[in-house]
Amino acid sequence: MIHTKPQNVDEYIAGFDGEVREILETVRATIKKAAPKAEEIIAYRMPAYRMNTVLVYFAANKNHLGFYPTGKGIEAFKEDLEAYKWSRGTIQFPYSKKIPLGLISKIVKYRVQQDIASAGSSKKLASKK
Repeated sequence: MIHTKPQNVDEYIAGFDGEVREILETVRATIKKAAPKAEEIIAYRMPAYRMNTVLVYFAANKNHLGFYPTGKGIEAFKEDLEAYKWSRGTIQFPYSKKIPLGLISKIVKYRVQQDIASAGSSKKLASKK
C-alpha cells in the first residue's frame, strides 16, 4: 500500500505488487480507452480522470478495487451493480471476482457524455449573461 502521496498515476500503481498492480494497470488502460481526451491526475491520493470535471476515480483497497464515478455514474447503472457492494458515489469490485472492465468502460463513457453535456450547458448559460 502507498504511504506517501503519489505525484502521478505511475507512482500510485508502482506502490502495489502482483495481481493488484496488474488490475490497476488494466483498469487504467480501460478508462483511458473509454475517455481518450481525459487528463490523468491524482486527486484525494488516487488516480482520477478529468475533462471539464472529474469523471471517475479509482483506488486499490485491501480486498477490492474502489471505483468512484460520482452519484450520477452509479444511478444510471444500478441494475448492472446488483452483484457488487455500492453506495451513492462508490462501487467495490472485489479482487475475488473478475473485474468487470466492460461495465467500467460503459460507466466512463456515460460520464464523458455527462461532462460534455454539462460543459455545453455552462457555455450556453454564460453566453446569456
